[in-house]
Amino acid sequence: MLPSAIVLTAGLGTRLAPLTLIRAKPAVPVAGIPLVLRLLRWLADQNVQSVVLNLHHMPDTITRVVGHGNDAAMRVRYSWEPTILGSAGGLRSALSLLDKRFFVINGDTLTDLNLSDLQQTHDQTGADVTLATTDHPDPSRYGGVEVNDAGLAVRFCPAGTPCRHFVGVQMVESSVFSELAEGTPTAIIGGVYDALLANGPGRIATHHVTGRFHDIGTPADYLATSLEITRSEGDEAVPAGNRNRVHPTAVLTRTILWDDVVIGEHCHLTDCIVADGVELPAHTIASRTVIIATPQGPSHTSIVP
Repeated sequence: MLPSAIVLTAGLGTRLAPLTLIRAKPAVPVAGIPLVLRLLRWLADQNVQSVVLNLHHMPDTITRVVGHGNDAAMRVRYSWEPTILGSAGGLRSALSLLDKRFFVINGDTLTDLNLSDLQQTHDQTGADVTLATTDHPDPSRYGGVEVNDAGLAVRFCPAGTPCRHFVGVQMVESSVFSELAEGTPTAIIGGVYDALLANGPGRIATHHVTGRFHDIGTPADYLATSLEITRSEGDEAVPAGNRNRVHPTAVLTRTILWDDVVIGEHCHLTDCIVADGVELPAHTIASRTVIIATPQGPSHTSIVP
């Protein structure tokens, strides 16, 4: 059995707006399955049996699909943040629910990396933190981690700098966070981890991985990831949500439907995301658009690459 894990699910998900006005980011469906359930099942498959989720933004949309973790065959507990505490502050608040060392999983990424291998690297280096990293997919868009020849982190790099990409999975010692003031918003990058590196490399190691990595950061990322996972799982069409009514004359191409959606006759949607409760009138035509329900009717927002 591997140590416990915390999945960071408290964030506001601002990059995924306007979808995160409807559900917290970890609760959005990815190829028909809420993202957080995919993460929990991945952890359970690797023999992680105890997981904590921190909660702040739209917590009911997460707890409604996770419950106590029965669907993922594990024990799930929650750490409530009335005030959002940041990545490090959230970990500090949840320490009493976690082991002395534990995995930290970002709530907006999917990967197939092996956690036992990550733990082995952590043990071998004796570091306080071990970050799973991969070759950078897009240095112009994201920052990353500069790594020396020994595989130790040297500094965190801004976008536009050649470096390794952090894939959102790490192993940490609880002592890294135990001295923080509880209830105080604190960041990992630009905060605790920069302090660890202040006297040179050694306290933060990296574990290089290859294989699948998906980011659910923006609507464009979310759409691309959902379509790719749908194909990889052998489905011909993106799974639709629950209680939807789609008129037989409507044409939907590479389009994601959430729950309680009504699509009128002769609608044509291509590469769209239609959120909970939307009712589209007949003859609606949209392409690369997020559509959410508002009191005034459907609201359309372009999906920017």
